[in-house]
Amino acid sequence: QVQLVESGGGLVQPGGSLRLSCAASGSIFSINAMAWCRQAPGKQRELVADITSGGTTNYADSVKGRFTISRDNAKNTVYLQMNSLKPEDTAVYYCNADITRYSGRHVYTDDYWGQGTQVTVSS
Repeated sequence: QVQLVESGGGLVQPGGSLRLSCAASGSIFSINAMAWCRQAPGKQRELVADITSGGTTNYADSVKGRFTISRDNAKNTVYLQMNSLKPEDTAVYYCNADITRYSGRHVYTDDYWGQGTQVTVSS
């Protein structure tokens, strides 16, 4: 099977920075798009940023110029560098990936989610 494991969340003051990491492991044939989403209390989960296998990126308007998504294909890892953090960035951040896995002689493509990591921006 496939697992996504996130790390790097925590408590930071407004204006500070954090770097989230998400590593995929398991019977991976290839990883297609990868993304970070977040869910604040009482709100719907929203897309923060995504990146294609070729490195094309897309950002929510609320994080443009402050957050940077990147990936290391050799390590099956996606990162989210978050700078100039604001209290409204407080949320649980989830990693998402579209992964083709192999099982015996077959391959299957599915959507996978990490367990989430808490980011709290507060003074």
